[in-house]
Amino acid sequence: MGRTVSDFLFTMAESSRRRAEAARSRFGVTVLSSRAWCARPAQPLDLSPDGFDLIAEVKLTSPADGPLVTDSDPQGVVVKLTQSYAKAGAVAVSVLTEPTRFDGHLEHLEAAASSVGVPVLCKDFLVDPIQVIQARAAGASGVLLIAKMMDSLLLQEMTAIANEFGMFALVEIFDERDLELASVVFGAGVLIGVNSRNLTTLEVDSTCLTALAPLLPKHLPAVAESGVRTPEDAAAAARLGYRLALVGTALVTSSEPGVTTGTLIAAGRNAMRAGLM
Repeated sequence: MGRTVSDFLFTMAESSRRRAEAARSRFGVTVLSSRAWCARPAQPLDLSPDGFDLIAEVKLTSPADGPLVTDSDPQGVVVKLTQSYAKAGAVAVSVLTEPTRFDGHLEHLEAAASSVGVPVLCKDFLVDPIQVIQARAAGASGVLLIAKMMDSLLLQEMTAIANEFGMFALVEIFDERDLELASVVFGAGVLIGVNSRNLTTLEVDSTCLTALAPLLPKHLPAVAESGVRTPEDAAAAARLGYRLALVGTALVTSSEPGVTTGTLIAAGRNAMRAGLM
């Protein structure tokens, strides 16, 4: 990776690299590329004119919070959550595919993508271009790319592959150094996400969203990641200029995920409208 990263990210990168090597050995780039081109076309990320949108996340386990879902049919839960999010107005659905700490699988992404018309984001700790192709073959319309886990050349390569397949890239940063590195891909098809979770302690520090907001490129949609749990949190992110929020735990653990999704979207949009008055 070439830079100092947390133990958590380093562990995730090593696990991800092994999965990438397994995919290359089992399928190869040619086969996966063929599957990717034959898959249902990537769905466009259609941001609302109302000024604030939600990427609603499906995750079964969180390293910070433990198991979030204990159902005996996890794939069924994934589909049910995905459909409730989409019905409630989520602009996209994020699906965790990391298996060792989040109990995710590409099969979950595939099931989610085939169940709704909104784009589905592959959220994982991707470190190899073949994984972008593999995600597209499974039906992903977008991929998460963590700037801290790669150098500028790899980030450019993976973003270019996503663009080639008509996918969007959510490029995630944690600090100003990440922002500088990520600037090489600030163009069409890119969202810039700010993750407020400290990946050493796994604690959330929302002041990160405040500190980085004025530094973000104005021509790209900015995404507030981690720490948005309540309508007040969504409103605060919108007032800072974040065009979207990515929310997972608060939705998965809600007794009514669809209702909570709609409530967070409304809070963000109300804050945006109030700021324009």
